[in-house]
Amino acid sequence: MATLCKPSVSVPEHVITLEETLGLARRRHTDHPQLPLALRLIENTGVRTRHLVRPIEETLRHPGFAARNKAYEEEAKARVPAVVEEALRNAGVGASDIGVIIYVSCTGFMMPSLTSWLINTMQFAPTTRQLPIAQLGCAAGGAAINRAHDFCTSYPESNALIVACEFCSLCYQPTDLGVGSLLSNGLFGDAVAATVVRGQGGTGVRLERNGSYLVPGTESWIAYDVRETGFHFLLDKRVPGTMEALAPALRSLAELHGWNASALDFYIVHAGGPRILDDLERILGIPAKAFRFSKATLTQYGNIASATVLDALRRLFEEGGAPHRASGLLAGFGPGITAEMALGRWSSADAVDSADAVDRDLSGVAALTREDLTLS
Repeated sequence: MATLCKPSVSVPEHVITLEETLGLARRRHTDHPQLPLALRLIENTGVRTRHLVRPIEETLRHPGFAARNKAYEEEAKARVPAVVEEALRNAGVGASDIGVIIYVSCTGFMMPSLTSWLINTMQFAPTTRQLPIAQLGCAAGGAAINRAHDFCTSYPESNALIVACEFCSLCYQPTDLGVGSLLSNGLFGDAVAATVVRGQGGTGVRLERNGSYLVPGTESWIAYDVRETGFHFLLDKRVPGTMEALAPALRSLAELHGWNASALDFYIVHAGGPRILDDLERILGIPAKAFRFSKATLTQYGNIASATVLDALRRLFEEGGAPHRASGLLAGFGPGITAEMALGRWSSADAVDSADAVDRDLSGVAALTREDLTLS
């Protein structure tokens, strides 16, 4: 059964704090009639620091879509390989053991995908399958886990590599002055993450079921308006309330599996903003500490789009993981409005090895008993 191993996550060296973000907003939008509302919304996100691939002075200038996209490619090629190498080490596999690379990103565009470049430069086999996903936004982290699960279920002798590369700061649009855009300017951050889903063995989340759910009639709530200047992010004011529709989908998936979504051992959920987590706590009756990993990612890095779920999972690993066979939920939310959800149990390789050893011993005892009975 497919096992989701420990992710590797890297954030850029340029840091902007909440105080600096608020100060910039005040200086750049002094006469904005809704500035007080935007400032209050930014403060309420819970984000304290974010990381940017370029210094803030350069980020605030818009050199054009072509230059922005070139910067995306340069930064991806400079930053992704080290994260991939660490993810492979975490999983105890090599590049030659990978059967598919699933690359998710919504903040830049390359064709061929970065998957081709990775195969050519990092000694992946030329037979490695490629699955780039560009249009699921923040939900793509969950979708990548689910597609890796599907792949390893079909090819249990193989492994899947997931790479999430999000440079949200390269999508900054200085002329977008709506409240939603101003809020986004104080919410999103940059990060690169990678993880391996092993078809066999490994320590991590043993994936058991996955599912998707799209809230009907909401495709315009989170969107890109693509113009000459690049991607212009559109955020509907109704988005924060989407858990009213998505929480029942989480509950239904768990019930299909014979589980209670309110009584699981761990939760790894995309933290697009604090209300998402607050509403899930309320609707599902989950204690606030259950989302401590997602909240830590939001506080320290901001919303890092598809990489958010992987960073929250990394924090679970670094806390020491969960007890063997502990049950958990992973979920990413994004444009559509879409939820990509997975259920699994924590699996420790040591515990599995011990269980296998016990099974072998018991089998040996049974065989010996049969032999004794035969001889007698």
